[in-house]
Amino acid sequence: MAEGAEEGVGEEETGSRDKLLPAAEPQPPESKTPKALRQEAQRKWEKHVICLALGVTKSNYVAGRKGNRSRGGRLARLLNRGGGGDYGSGPRPLPGSRKMLPTTSMNSRIQGNGALNSRDAARHTAGAKRYKYLRRLFRFRQMDFEFAAWQMLYLFTSPQRVYRNFHYRKQTKDQWARDDPAFLVLLSIWLCVSTIGFGFVLDMGFFETIKLLLWVVFIDCVGVGLLISTLMWFISNKYLVKRQSRDYDVEWGYAFDVHLNAFYPLLVILHFIQLFFINYVIMTDTFIGYFVGNTLWLIAVGYYIYVTFLGYSALPFLKNTVILLYPFAPLILLYGLSLALGWNFTHTLCSFYKYRVK
Repeated sequence: MAEGAEEGVGEEETGSRDKLLPAAEPQPPESKTPKALRQEAQRKWEKHVICLALGVTKSNYVAGRKGNRSRGGRLARLLNRGGGGDYGSGPRPLPGSRKMLPTTSMNSRIQGNGALNSRDAARHTAGAKRYKYLRRLFRFRQMDFEFAAWQMLYLFTSPQRVYRNFHYRKQTKDQWARDDPAFLVLLSIWLCVSTIGFGFVLDMGFFETIKLLLWVVFIDCVGVGLLISTLMWFISNKYLVKRQSRDYDVEWGYAFDVHLNAFYPLLVILHFIQLFFINYVIMTDTFIGYFVGNTLWLIAVGYYIYVTFLGYSALPFLKNTVILLYPFAPLILLYGLSLALGWNFTHTLCSFYKYRVK
């Protein structure tokens, strides 16, 4: 019995040592778990989506994995950068997560202020964007008028939310300026309706109202807008950009969009709200008259300055944008001076409108 016990003890020790030592023969490969299969399927699907987004075929991608210097090769090196597998240098998303596409391995310049890669520069030039914008100008079914009306509403209540949407457009479509002319179309409609109302209040005839409408649309809105947008575009790129480089510049289309955003509240206040007070309050040549009229002008021009400031301060690569608020000082000074001298801004505007249509 002692020998049997010793043999049993020896067998137990041998078995324990065998459990601790690695197996001499390789174990057969285990079948993949459902979790691993889902992760592999998700990686394949992400490759497919990215290839479709960049216009790369599967054969080009496979050739790129073998060292080819093609577009597929650049994509393959981008997806496998940093030795992190198919996700690049960033962390792998969990199955079922909403984060489906890699973000940390993309070019940081694309996610910054809007600089473009060389392969995408041709289709993101100013000419290409302008052609795309003008091409959609007469395709009303492709315009999002509901979203444009939402922007017009929030330009009065919360203009910061409007410019927050410009950030989303930059992240999704790689441009700051609008690519949908729906806002411009609605603004033109507002301009026509308010100008006709202005002509009706001032007792203008049909042809005089048409002349006033053409002047307001092509001179006051478009002409002055082109001048102000070009001036602000030059000043911001020359003096407000943190780094003087092509990778950091203000789009002219965005400068024009900022002007349209700021012009809309001014238009509604001076060409719509003011109409209800012109004949009975503002044009009475009393202190109450020019006080109400000049106050409406102060609010309208102040809105223009503030919305313009918000537009340029929303760009992350601009500095010292607070100087765009400096015109408030001469504006308030002019307002006080006009009240002291009895200068009615609205009376001057109406006289100028009547002189235009003669």
